[in-house]
Amino acid sequence: MIKLGHNNPPIALDPKETIKKNINRRKLIVDDGISLFKGVPLPTWIELSLIDVCNRACSFCPKSDDKVAPDTYQKMSKTLIDKIHDDLKKMKFKGSLALAGYGEPLLHKDIVYIVNKLSKVSNVEIVTNGDPLNYKMIEKLYNANTARLLISMYDGPEQIEKFKKMIKKANVPEDFIILRDRWYTKDENFGVKLTNRAGTIKTGNQIPNDTHTICYYPSYQFLIDWNGDIFLCPQDWQRRQTMGNMMQEEIFDIWISKLMKKYRVDLLAGRRCNNPCKSCNAQGTLLGINHAQKWREIYKS
Repeated sequence: MIKLGHNNPPIALDPKETIKKNINRRKLIVDDGISLFKGVPLPTWIELSLIDVCNRACSFCPKSDDKVAPDTYQKMSKTLIDKIHDDLKKMKFKGSLALAGYGEPLLHKDIVYIVNKLSKVSNVEIVTNGDPLNYKMIEKLYNANTARLLISMYDGPEQIEKFKKMIKKANVPEDFIILRDRWYTKDENFGVKLTNRAGTIKTGNQIPNDTHTICYYPSYQFLIDWNGDIFLCPQDWQRRQTMGNMMQEEIFDIWISKLMKKYRVDLLAGRRCNNPCKSCNAQGTLLGINHAQKWREIYKS
């Protein structure tokens, strides 16, 4: 497979504004009320890594280095998707699912089935580089009840018109799709909220690991990998510490497990003392403050 690199055209918009809009949009999902189940706050954001392959090799992404994040072409099965549906329904999940993770979700041949199944228990967002898209695929994803399709444009502003024509031909509502400008140079951190992906990436204007200490990630979210392994967050690209596997346990039991509690307590106290957290420079307090406060109350009692 020929991979496209990260192109940097001379024309630029305002990457900081795009990042700000994305954070504010997610705040409405993550922080707008907390659902309790068996007395504990449920996550409001779960990321799914459907397939371990990407057709691009952006320099700010671990997929640019085969030694760090090689394409294994492993993919999430329908059986696992069905169990995610059943587990979330049982725990009365009311958050959102984001199909993104460690690969390009639209490369999964069962993407329409996946969205249609999971949309019965949750809003489902898809984050894509847009390369596999055409107007027919947009139609299918919309009809499968995808809540939002986020397209990260890495090549240049000329992609805006390309996707707008595609959207018009698909005859879907304009607010169904969000176009994100991500074609910038490393001096502008590529137009993303740049992190070192838990010590995996060095490119761009990386901040020291000790800049941020407190982290709310495990208070409100987690990531499910293609094989059912659950990780604290999407920063752990080297998959250094799994919290459990949802094919062996129920998702809720992993969410309230002793291991999750250990990480949650340490990070709420600002102790990044465990892998992968001690190698991470992510600002983990942008979202999830209400969840963090509720967990603090629970652990004090």
